[in-house]
This record gives sequence, C-alpha cells and structure tokens, in this order.
Amino acid sequence: MEQLQFQLTGHKTPPAFTPILVGVVGSGNLEVMIEPLADSAQCRVDVITSAQGFSPIWAAVMQDFQERHGLAGIAISINDMGATPAVVSLRLDQAAAALPVTKKAKP
Repeated sequence: MEQLQFQLTGHKTPPAFTPILVGVVGSGNLEVMIEPLADSAQCRVDVITSAQGFSPIWAAVMQDFQERHGLAGIAISINDMGATPAVVSLRLDQAAAALPVTKKAKP
C-alpha cells in the first residue's frame, strides 16, 4: 500500500456539511470521503492506494479536479484498490456534486 498526500489551494468553501462518502472499496474501484477542514483555504487529499509508483498520475488527477472545482476548507480521503484515473475523477466529481452550494473563501 502506498500513502500520498496533496495540499491544494482553493477558493470555494462549502457551508457546513456532514461527511460525504461515495464509491466502494473493491477491485478496480475506490471510495472517496469529503469532510470539512475548519478555517482553511486548502483542500487536503490523503490517498491510500494498492497501486504503487503512480504518484505523478495521482497529482495530475488531483490538479485537474481542483482546477474544475476550486474547493477549500475540505479534507478528502481516498481508499483505492486500483481504480483508473477516469474512475478516480468520476468519484471525486460525485462527491463534489453532493456538497452544499459553495461560497468564496475569505482572503
């Protein structure tokens, strides 16, 4: 198992919300949990993956996600069992779609 962490700066902080879980850990799939991260302009992503050596690909997928959504004040936990980048993006988008309407972070 490999553990990765990414810190991404965002500009859209969602209002208070309960944790959101999408997906399921299983062969070729993953689960994504989004939780509030108090008083932060960051989007912190923690990944645990069974596929080792793919850090540059994970970084690219996370950057693409953040460019589309620009989230701040959230922590994302990903438990991966070999999902393709397309599946990772799909699950991240599903979780982001479940967030309440966002507002701009305070500068």
